[in-house]
Amino acid sequence: MQSIFFRFLVLFLFCPTFARAEESANQNQWNRLRGANGSGVAIGCTPPVELGKVSPAWKVPISPGLSSPVVSGDRIFLTAVDGERLVTIALNRVSGVQLWRVEAPEVALEKVHEASSPAASTPLVDSGLLFVYFGSYGLLCYDHDGNELWKKPIATPRNLYGMSTSPIAHKDTVILVLDNDADLPDSTLSQSRIVAFNKSTGELVWETPRPFHRSGWSTPTIWAHADGADLVVLGNERATGYDPDTGEEKWFATGFSRETIAMPIAGPEHVYFCSAQLGGGADEQPDPEPYWTSLLQFDKNGDGRIARSEMTGHFTFPLRPELPIGHPGYGIPMPSDPQKRSERLDGMLGWIDKDKDGFWSKGEWVEHMSSKKGQPILMAIRPGGKGDITDTHVVWESRRNIPEIPSPLYYDDRIYLMRNGGLLAAVDAADGSTVYRARLSGTTGQYSASPVLAGDHLYLVSNSGLVSVVRAGDHFALVSQFDLSESAYVTPAIDDSTIYFRSEHHLWAFRSGK
Repeated sequence: MQSIFFRFLVLFLFCPTFARAEESANQNQWNRLRGANGSGVAIGCTPPVELGKVSPAWKVPISPGLSSPVVSGDRIFLTAVDGERLVTIALNRVSGVQLWRVEAPEVALEKVHEASSPAASTPLVDSGLLFVYFGSYGLLCYDHDGNELWKKPIATPRNLYGMSTSPIAHKDTVILVLDNDADLPDSTLSQSRIVAFNKSTGELVWETPRPFHRSGWSTPTIWAHADGADLVVLGNERATGYDPDTGEEKWFATGFSRETIAMPIAGPEHVYFCSAQLGGGADEQPDPEPYWTSLLQFDKNGDGRIARSEMTGHFTFPLRPELPIGHPGYGIPMPSDPQKRSERLDGMLGWIDKDKDGFWSKGEWVEHMSSKKGQPILMAIRPGGKGDITDTHVVWESRRNIPEIPSPLYYDDRIYLMRNGGLLAAVDAADGSTVYRARLSGTTGQYSASPVLAGDHLYLVSNSGLVSVVRAGDHFALVSQFDLSESAYVTPAIDDSTIYFRSEHHLWAFRSGK
């Protein structure tokens, strides 16, 4: 048992974070994905802002995985894949020394997208308990020394890319969203559901079906407001609010895309949801020029058009032109079977070749881009709604600057959005208007990690491993950049003086005063 003195010591070791949720008896921890209540904000914490001027406090090798680190007391927890085994790892927060490593029950690993991992869900740490979800197995509960307390096998939901939702806590329960592409027997309704388990025993407390939902990759949030508290969940095509004590659905709003990834973010008066256009489009009227420029790499004869005969090699319909051709996220996945691939390309030609001359011209491409459906959206919702609140409680909507994977960040009446191409936008939380939009220098690629903030500074991590530090406020101010020289897809963690980055092969700690 920990002493009373140690419990108070831990309380003062960690800085307060912006959150009004009831996630844990001790809110002063980075205890889940993006810290307390998933806000990503650590007020009062002071990690270094010029990483290139300080040496890492430590840097240790780590097995592959995409879960973010979580912090409690003197320990850091994360998950990984070691060969064919799923593992949970604890390290000393001060030194980075591994304290223990525990394998999950042996199971067949779920099939995931090339850019994902079977260890993509971030653990939840709560008092003396550690909760770990693997889509391949289910939910596991350990103490902080790695002793298994209970386990709950859960059938792997059917999913396009692999599970990534992370557990959250509410009072005495741990909550999971398990959206699923599988249909119920003899029905068009899906098996999607939310489940809440007792923290201490693993017993099911409540379960709520989500019949209108298919697979999704968002983690829920507890939204505390004047009328009470809602469990808010973003899923395909709608955001939904539930009673976190019972699971009863209270309200929903529509207008989102089929594939939702970002977490809901709670502000003092509203909750905010966002989803990019299917395929990653960030603006209502996307600029067609980068897409067309990317396609011109296939223009072998240089006539400024794309012929069917030039649709060879890695050719596909571009979705993310900032990526290199051949990258798994660059365009629409193509069949490996030559015949099916040829049929798909014939169909693609017809999508855009309106004059049927056998070519894609720039004019036809621009016309096609201007008519794309499923617009990106950032939505603000006020509390107190019942049923369909799309026309009654949506305060504003914006259709610009929407990230594909990173979650938004609310701080000081501004919402910060980090999108592919290295574009950072600050949005007025009151009305959704753009305060500024700027491109980070030296970065035009993808972003998977969500922004985090400490000491009035945003920390932004590109997939290539470039860390940019930007001062929060109404004017763009890039303070520093540091290259990890290694791919990085994971949201950082923060404590009182340290920021932790998980790159492809290492876990890094940068600490003030080092």
